[in-house]
Amino acid sequence: MVELLRLDLLSAVLLAILCGGAVGLERELRGKAAGLRTNILICIGAALFTQLSVYLGTPRGDPGRVAAQIVTGVGFIGAGAILHSRGAVSGLTSAATIWVVAAIGVALGSGAVFEGVGVTLLLLLVLRGLGWVEGHVRQQATEVTVSVEVPPGMDQVERIETMIRASGLTIVDMRAEPARDGRTQLAFTVRGRPHQHDQTRRALLDATGSYHLSISE
Repeated sequence: MVELLRLDLLSAVLLAILCGGAVGLERELRGKAAGLRTNILICIGAALFTQLSVYLGTPRGDPGRVAAQIVTGVGFIGAGAILHSRGAVSGLTSAATIWVVAAIGVALGSGAVFEGVGVTLLLLLVLRGLGWVEGHVRQQATEVTVSVEVPPGMDQVERIETMIRASGLTIVDMRAEPARDGRTQLAFTVRGRPHQHDQTRRALLDATGSYHLSISE
């Protein structure tokens, strides 16, 4: 009866729905393009292809040939989730998640239920737990560009640099360009915590001799 109704395939598909849905729900709550339905369909497809690979490959063929193409096929989907705009790359986490969800589907389709469910739990832990850690670290150290237009004189450069370092910020890069009326446009790329950026902003605004100040992330 089990072989006739293909209950093993049905159970693999149901588990793929649960595992892919759990990961997809986390992605959906974060507002990602590859959300609930996408991850469920990828996990189901990988599980089904793996089951058919085993079924079609026995006894003459290689049962791994169809399943091996899942990695290639999922690569195209993952590449479509990666966006490059204005010098920034986004979607890498979504692409990697798609890749792992496909691997979970392969595991469930091949009968490795414990491994598939276990990796699903670990993936959720990474996405939720480490996502919070990553956000916390970014809040602790942000990088901004501080542009100050100052009167002529090398002492002005040293004065602004001393004020920035006094706030505890790390100067990553500094550029000096000539501005109008003989003044100098200084651009400092600095890294530090939010309160250090605020302290630097107040110090520069209170400083005498600064004609223009702009700060951009």
